[in-house]
Amino acid sequence: MHRLTRRVRFSVNPFLNEQSEGCNSFSSKPNGEGLAIFFELSIELVDDVEPATGFVVNVSDIDKIVRSNAVPVFMNTVREYYHRTEHISLSTIIELLKSSYEKLRNKFATAQINSINLNLNPFRKVSLKSEDMDMIYFSEKYEFAATHKLWNESFTEQQNLEIFGKCANPTSHGHNYIVEVTIKMPADRSGFKISDFEQTVDAEFIKRVDHKNLNLDVDFFKKTNPTVENITTFAWEKLVGKFGNQFLYCVTVWESDRTYCSYYG
Repeated sequence: MHRLTRRVRFSVNPFLNEQSEGCNSFSSKPNGEGLAIFFELSIELVDDVEPATGFVVNVSDIDKIVRSNAVPVFMNTVREYYHRTEHISLSTIIELLKSSYEKLRNKFATAQINSINLNLNPFRKVSLKSEDMDMIYFSEKYEFAATHKLWNESFTEQQNLEIFGKCANPTSHGHNYIVEVTIKMPADRSGFKISDFEQTVDAEFIKRVDHKNLNLDVDFFKKTNPTVENITTFAWEKLVGKFGNQFLYCVTVWESDRTYCSYYG
């Protein structure tokens, strides 16, 4: 069984009756004339690989199906709300995702939709999973800078250098980390405010690690090696239970664009 994800990008100008189709799907298609609203909708499909083609589903077909069925849902809603000068709330966005899911369901031959995700900006997304459409997943990324040294006092100096390499540098080394925090909550998201979420992550985790020497400034890492794996554990321990009616689902930490770890508690 394979999981295939396709990102479909499109832009909507709410004040133009005719939307320019464009021809660059990497940027967005429709392409949006002037200052338009950009969307990135991701569809994750699950199925076996078809032996003759090697595809789960041909991505060109995914593009056509999403642009024909889901993009109009967003386009019509955005234009309608803007013409009424009404705010598009998170509740409306969730309904857009649900409507898109219904429009797309069973459109991909034998492949089934596992999840549908909307990037609200490059660092924030809302997701629905087919296994439980009554719950939504909200994710947001933060950045922080910190230094650390990977070292185990029970090892010899030679063992530390062999195991941890450059990361055992005696005077430490730094990373510009990115952490993504994902919470799970009922689709009615009763009482949820993005600003409250951000303040909680900032107060409970970011302020504890940002511009710190993890080995020296954070008690947790005075006895625990500050690997990316252990940083995710520390973040989880500081954030779990801190979001009211929302449940912490996952913490992912990148120490570079090639190395990251996710922890699910």
